[in-house]
Amino acid sequence: MEETRRLLRREQTQAEEVLWGVLRGRRLENRKFRRQYSVGYFVLDFYCPEERLAVEVDGNVHDSDEAQAYDAHRTEAIKGLEINVIRCKNEEVLGDLSTVLKKIKSNFKQ
Repeated sequence: MEETRRLLRREQTQAEEVLWGVLRGRRLENRKFRRQYSVGYFVLDFYCPEERLAVEVDGNVHDSDEAQAYDAHRTEAIKGLEINVIRCKNEEVLGDLSTVLKKIKSNFKQ
């Protein structure tokens, strides 16, 4: 699992890189985010432990019916662990980052 997370960190998408630039180092409202974080047998793109919030950034590979069904199952399983899941598309992060950040902040408890 650790090797998978390392690989995902090394080969992050442009959208993940942009979002990580804003989330890392407590830059977003002093919340600690981790990237490529393991929860059970899932690897979350970004995770804020204090908020129990996962942020998933989806590329075109998530557009097929099969991928959408898997993503829905995965999201429900993660929610079953009392972790809220936000999904956004690469295009949203790259084209309207401020809206993505508002969406993330709106899920903070305080």
